[in-house]
Amino acid sequence: MINAALNGFGLGLSLILAIGAQNAFVLRQGVRRAHVLPVVLTCAISDAVLIGIGVSGFGVASEALPWLGPVLRWAGAAFLFGYGALNFLAALRGTSAPDAAPADAGSTRAAVTTCLALTWLNPHVYLDTVVLLGSVSTQFEGARLAFALGAVLASFAFFFALGFGARALGPLFARPGAWRVLDLAVGCLMWSIAAGLVFA
Repeated sequence: MINAALNGFGLGLSLILAIGAQNAFVLRQGVRRAHVLPVVLTCAISDAVLIGIGVSGFGVASEALPWLGPVLRWAGAAFLFGYGALNFLAALRGTSAPDAAPADAGSTRAAVTTCLALTWLNPHVYLDTVVLLGSVSTQFEGARLAFALGAVLASFAFFFALGFGARALGPLFARPGAWRVLDLAVGCLMWSIAAGLVFA
């Protein structure tokens, strides 16, 4: 059981470490200290649900529903393109810095909705959690629950560390210019991921 849990934790952590749209958003919210707890909980709980679906054997649905992949791919690309455009616009206007617009943090609902979209409209999330983790879990027959719990623990640990650890970058982002650079970087990342989905 412990071996399965450790394998689940290690694999889950290795899959989530890659910088993607979801991680970039959590990092941005953490630096801004805006709705960090709801955002990290949304990410971690979403991952837990997807891991549970994958480990329970639902990963075969992608084979039974061949149209599901293309729909998720195009919907995800469209969303990422739009979100990237908003980041480029923020970089151009310089509206992300906390002192540039006192109410720019937005509502908790808006932050959670964006986080949900970045998570559930991203086909890579399904490949990592439902398909990959689901298929690897079959190696631990009788201990699949432990494997799943290890992967879920990795997700919670990573998102909480990223969201709340980003506060340490506060002094760097006290300068408005740093926010422009972050917005440009996030915009480029979103568009590169979107292009990867379109041309995959």
